[in-house]
Amino acid sequence: MSHHPAGAADEGRIVFTTTIQVTVANEPPVPLPAELRYAMTDPYAVCLSLGVPLAPTVDWVFARSLLAHGLHRPTGSGDVVVIPQHRHHPDAIRILLRRRNGAAVLEVATAAVTAFLRRSDVLVPPGTEHHHIDLDRVVQQLTAGIE
Repeated sequence: MSHHPAGAADEGRIVFTTTIQVTVANEPPVPLPAELRYAMTDPYAVCLSLGVPLAPTVDWVFARSLLAHGLHRPTGSGDVVVIPQHRHHPDAIRILLRRRNGAAVLEVATAAVTAFLRRSDVLVPPGTEHHHIDLDRVVQQLTAGIE
C-alpha cells in the first residue's frame, strides 16, 4: 500500500490519493489506485473512489465518523464496515464493502487514513459539520422535480 501524503486540496475540498489492496471472493489481493475525498459541501461524508486509469471508478460514500471510529474499533453494520489494525497487517485498516451480490475487503494504510482525516478535521472540525450545511441547497435538491 502506498499513498501520496500531500494529496490535493482545493478550497473546501480534499483529495487524497493512495493505493489499496482489494480482496474479492477468496481471490488473492489486487492493488488498486484509490482516492479518499472530502468536501465542505457534504461535511458528514467521505467518498472512497476505486478504479484504474481510463476506466470508470466505483465510489462509496459513507460517514466520516465511521472511518474515524474504525481506526480504533470495528464500526458499521450495513454496507460499509471499518475494522482497525489486525495482527497480520498492523499498518492497515480493513474496510468491508457489501452489496447483495457480493463483498470486497479493502486494506488501506492506516497512515493514509489518519493523514486524510487530520486534513478533513482542519477543514471542518468534528462536531461543527452542521455549520457547513447549505440548507437552502439541500431543500432545493430534495424538492427538485416536485410540482
